[in-house]
Amino acid sequence: MAAATDLPRCATGIDGLDNILGGGIPRGNMVLVAGSVGTGKTTLSLEFLVRGAERGERSLFISVTEASSKLIQNLSTFEFFRRDLIDQGSLVFVDLPVIYERLGLGKEELTAEEIDILIRTIRDMVRALDAKRLVLDSLTSVCYRIRRDEQIRDFMLRLGQELNAVGCTSLLVSEIGPNPGRYSMHGVEEAIVDGVILLWNTRRLGDILRVVQIVKMRGTAHSRAQYVLELTPIGILMAPHLKGGREGGT
Repeated sequence: MAAATDLPRCATGIDGLDNILGGGIPRGNMVLVAGSVGTGKTTLSLEFLVRGAERGERSLFISVTEASSKLIQNLSTFEFFRRDLIDQGSLVFVDLPVIYERLGLGKEELTAEEIDILIRTIRDMVRALDAKRLVLDSLTSVCYRIRRDEQIRDFMLRLGQELNAVGCTSLLVSEIGPNPGRYSMHGVEEAIVDGVILLWNTRRLGDILRVVQIVKMRGTAHSRAQYVLELTPIGILMAPHLKGGREGGT
């Protein structure tokens, strides 16, 4: 078996994050991007896809709650965004509610058979596109319709296996409270994924700062230090979090 440092990497394109991870996320990993509202989860995930598309890796964004047109409009405010990546099919946006409707999955709670249909549909989209990067925003919204812990565990295990089999590296957005005791709604999701990237807000000297930390990442050694995350027009920038003057989390 190859050493962890020899594993193929999926460079996120976010320099600070790739430095922490020794070159990027181990390819094929399924990673939870967890945080409360306004912490930069979606922006981080979108930049991951854009940077991949620039490298020639087909990238797929599956939106659960927000229309793709609005996401693209927001993304266009960043200088790193390139509309031509969408036009040429390198960066693909799909609205999951449209898929639900097409498949007839209109019930409030999905049955085991419907969960299986959903997994196969996502798998088939990834295969048809030959997508090497995927973002599901958000896993929390999908789990609202699965509900049972054992079914969520099965959904994630099977989805992870399908994505890993085709070398697709995935980020699953997880919405949590501002003072989390865990990294997902049910508390089982973080046990299944290969990695957890945690984002939160903190106050320092009257300012609200976004902070990011790699909680776990299978297949690589990594820093568990906290870093300040700044959303700039050119993309995400990271710097070590100096804790002096901290006034508490938000």
